[in-house]
Amino acid sequence: MAELASLVQRLEVAVGRLESMSGPGGSAGVSAGGAVAAFVEAFDAMVSGPVAQYVSLSQQIGGEVKKHAEMMKQGFSSQRQLLVMASSSQKPSDAVLKSLLDPVSKIIVQVQAFREQNRTSPLFNHLSAVSESVPALGWVAMAPKPGPYVKEMQDAAMFYTNRVLKEFKDKDKTHVDWVKAYVSIWTELQNYIKQHHTTGLTWSRTGPVASASAAPPSAPAGGCPPPPPPMDLSGPAGGGGGDADNRNALFASINQGADITKGLKHVGDDQKTHKNPGLRSQGAPVRSGPKPFASTPRPAASAAPTRKLPPVLELEGKKWRVENQEGAQDLVIRDTELKQVVYAFKCNQSTLQVKGKINSITIDSCKKMGLVFDDVVGIVDVINCKDVKVQVLGKIPTISINKTDGCHVYLSKDSLSCEIISAKSSEMNILVPNKDGEFTELPVPEQFKTVWDGHKLVTTATEIAG
Repeated sequence: MAELASLVQRLEVAVGRLESMSGPGGSAGVSAGGAVAAFVEAFDAMVSGPVAQYVSLSQQIGGEVKKHAEMMKQGFSSQRQLLVMASSSQKPSDAVLKSLLDPVSKIIVQVQAFREQNRTSPLFNHLSAVSESVPALGWVAMAPKPGPYVKEMQDAAMFYTNRVLKEFKDKDKTHVDWVKAYVSIWTELQNYIKQHHTTGLTWSRTGPVASASAAPPSAPAGGCPPPPPPMDLSGPAGGGGGDADNRNALFASINQGADITKGLKHVGDDQKTHKNPGLRSQGAPVRSGPKPFASTPRPAASAAPTRKLPPVLELEGKKWRVENQEGAQDLVIRDTELKQVVYAFKCNQSTLQVKGKINSITIDSCKKMGLVFDDVVGIVDVINCKDVKVQVLGKIPTISINKTDGCHVYLSKDSLSCEIISAKSSEMNILVPNKDGEFTELPVPEQFKTVWDGHKLVTTATEIAG
């Protein structure tokens, strides 16, 4: 079944190439001899290879992963159209180039928004891996080093691809193959860029300058209409030669230069209201010039109010959802089972206690959050948090801290062998119990030194002086 889906993907790519070659007068990206430009052909080979394999495996997994893959497929299709244009057109101005990049930019935004809309999905790690790395499609605008930019985006997905591998390594090989296929897309894209676009997107040196009108429409049906064309102010504004005469008289006056003030009438002090109080008492309305600021304040454009979501504490399938809690200090999850997981999201100044033995716990985007739990057989993840405290009462094999500022972990005597894995985090402290029941606070290193020992890189933590 997978081979059949892959074959369909390759046929679609081949049809797209034939359509581009059969356009009126020869399509962009086709030379006079009818051959597709070399870098367009190389891009097609990449799409028919790892991209097609990724899409095929995503279809097998189904659900949100399948929908995500369809968006990514459209992104590569939009990028191919840009490459085709670049192969036969000269580089346009920055403003025009920005409009040509809009279709790809909108796909990137759409992919990332889809992840945010499906945070409770059981395939959230898959969606996050794609969402974190999809900005790599913007390499076409990243001169002079597009290759390293793609590598950076690929590394951003590694945290989530590793989680997919860890979750499905012994369960479902399809997900493992999915990770390999997806990662290979960005690896192949780096090789493609290195060979054809080392310092940036390669444009043709001949042919017309690329224009926005030649680009495919980027807005979906029902979107905003294009802006109206600018008004033509060069011609008469509507009827009769009177307007033309007035304009000529105006320009003639302006062209007098310094002599334009000769026609002004001198005003004596006796005619000035601020120097002659009698004029003010005559009751005649005094005309004043325009005020620098309006007397009534202009209503400020108020930002759209942030929609406050209701707090959630419920069991959904095998997942305990704890979301949008504000100032809740008595959150307790009881009657847990080994196969269940806990996912806490966007909780602020709250405390959660998990009783019993559970599979895993994830704290995501929480502030000033406290977590107390008995036993976890898998992993406790702290992601995108600020100022959180985690206390272990029983056993835990692994605690992962990622993109977090401020995290205190209180270990129990039974969890001293726990592994602490941290990345892109700061102000992390591990508190270890003493014999007298007190805790010793130990900071997790944040500064490292890397040296070459002649065979490999050796990295060690450094002590911060002071």
